[in-house]
Amino acid sequence: MKSITEKKAAAALSIISNAAIIILKFIAGIISGSISIISEAIHSLSDFLASVLTFFAVMKSSEPADSQHQFGHGRYEDMSGFIEGGLIIFASFYILFEAVKKILAGSSMQTETSFGIIVMAIAVIANFFVSSYLFYVGKKTNSVSLLADGEHLRTDIWSSLGVLIGLVLIKLTGLEILDSLIAIFVALFIFKAGFAISKTTLNNLLDGALPENDIQKIETAVEEMKSEGVISYKDLKSRCSGPEKMIEITLIFPKDMTIEHCHNICDKIESKIKAQLGICNISIHAEPQLKSDDIKKQTISA
Repeated sequence: MKSITEKKAAAALSIISNAAIIILKFIAGIISGSISIISEAIHSLSDFLASVLTFFAVMKSSEPADSQHQFGHGRYEDMSGFIEGGLIIFASFYILFEAVKKILAGSSMQTETSFGIIVMAIAVIANFFVSSYLFYVGKKTNSVSLLADGEHLRTDIWSSLGVLIGLVLIKLTGLEILDSLIAIFVALFIFKAGFAISKTTLNNLLDGALPENDIQKIETAVEEMKSEGVISYKDLKSRCSGPEKMIEITLIFPKDMTIEHCHNICDKIESKIKAQLGICNISIHAEPQLKSDDIKKQTISA
């Protein structure tokens, strides 16, 4: 219950922070006439919409399983993350379009950088603290949505920092074209982040296997129990549903081992896996080891 409260608080903080930063950036962009600041405002707007999606996804995914969703509501977080990635990609194309248009059209308008520099500095500092908190809670609760939201704000930090440096250079050199070039850099940067988020969450939605690093941890947990009687394993399957990792595996035990002993070993393996991977739904099927003669007969009959 405590983890759910933390997740909701983190998502709410992200919404409030993004809303304030969006307003400041749009004001600064309009006052200064800077396409790079406006591009950052659009970037933050996509972050804000993502934060709203995250908030509702976290609330929905926290609901217990019911008759219509017997495996829980974890997919809501994956869907949220996929939509968030799409919003970021869309924002990157729009920013790129506006920046190129400004370069081709040319502009004699002077960019007023002072107010923009102050606003971008505030954005960098605010997003640093908020994203750090989102990552902390996201890792603690294994929340896909919060981690995705934190990743959005992390990209916002770097892109805002890039715009901040660009505004300082414009103020020092008077080169107006830097404004559009920085906006193009921001567009490419956030496109990369949006693509990575969409790729990960789409993999979860399509029941893709867990990362190789997680698979190795599962295999290690099984290997460590061979000294207690596990002979081997087969049919390892895995997928992710929101914050929960779904794992199925078949373990091979000696034919004369008691059911109780097998069960105790399975419990130990489950504990080891959960200690490494966090929230897991693990299904272990125990099978007796077949004698060589039995294996031959099975092969012939098949």
